[in-house]
Amino acid sequence: MGGGKRFAYPKYVWSPTGGWWCEPRNWKRNTAIAFLVTALLTIPIIQYDYNHMRRSRPAVKTVPWQRFAKHAIEDDPKLAEQ
Repeated sequence: MGGGKRFAYPKYVWSPTGGWWCEPRNWKRNTAIAFLVTALLTIPIIQYDYNHMRRSRPAVKTVPWQRFAKHAIEDDPKLAEQ
């Protein structure tokens, strides 16, 4: 009992996900590359957002990421006091 044994499976069955006990070659490298590409694409988007973020009204509660915004002090005078 348990999951230690692998049973015999038909070799002629094809699956787009890799079939039984799929362990593709270089999966760790491919995963690391995917995370790196995602980070490299996300960082410029976040920077663009911080440079263009404006608030029509001051926030009721403290917004932690607002201090990174380019126009934060203009939009919320309470931040200038801090």
